[in-house]
Amino acid sequence: MDFNYSDALTHLMGHVIKLHRQSVDLLIQEHDVYPGQPPLLLRLAEQDGQSQKELANKLQVTPATLTVMVNRMQRTGLVIRKPDPVDQRVSRVFLTAKGHQAIDAVKEALQRIECKCLENFSLEEKLLFRRLLWQMHENLQAFKRENT
Repeated sequence: MDFNYSDALTHLMGHVIKLHRQSVDLLIQEHDVYPGQPPLLLRLAEQDGQSQKELANKLQVTPATLTVMVNRMQRTGLVIRKPDPVDQRVSRVFLTAKGHQAIDAVKEALQRIECKCLENFSLEEKLLFRRLLWQMHENLQAFKRENT
């Protein structure tokens, strides 16, 4: 079978993800939230005051990358760093009032874009699509486990 990249799943999924991210970024830019920052905000919304190491692990980025993200978000007033009360070597990241407002904007943008993405889908198609994506996710997780 000849591989045609323009028809490949990776090509189409890449374009969809890129358009999705650009659309979300467009809706949240007025809140000083920049590309790549929504996942960090959402992790802090789940549990505020996580250490930078915990956040880097959860976001699957290097500690250095996370430091750059936190520095930028601190400059725009979305987060603050505080030393851990038990271990002063550990820095914890907390949302500010502006950060909490930004989370609301991020969640609203994600919901709006998700609705747009699934606009002409029937309920059954939406459910099937989610199930198929989850199955792909599980298949790729298994592949990763088998090959590492």
